[in-house]
Amino acid sequence: MASGKKTTSENKIGKKIREIIFSSQGLPIFLSFTTLAVLFVLFRMKNVEMDYKISKSNRDIEKVLMDNKELKAKSARMLSTDRLRRLAAAHNLDQPKQDQIIVVP
Repeated sequence: MASGKKTTSENKIGKKIREIIFSSQGLPIFLSFTTLAVLFVLFRMKNVEMDYKISKSNRDIEKVLMDNKELKAKSARMLSTDRLRRLAAAHNLDQPKQDQIIVVP
């Protein structure tokens, strides 16, 4: 018997909520809150998506910087004076005079 009263009171509460939501004043409020909730979720999802893109861009930048450092180190090894002297000796080249040296950036 107690469950019968509980069901009846739940039906009354549900009916009252439906009357409020679907009334001329409640419907616009309900739709406004629903719209705001959907927009909040969409903006949050877009924010997370942008965070992923920023993280990927930062990883790409770090990779390019690391590659740049490696290339600068390789360039320094290739242009080291010991290596250039060995190459000159292997190809029978003489020491250049001061006016023969051209620095290329």
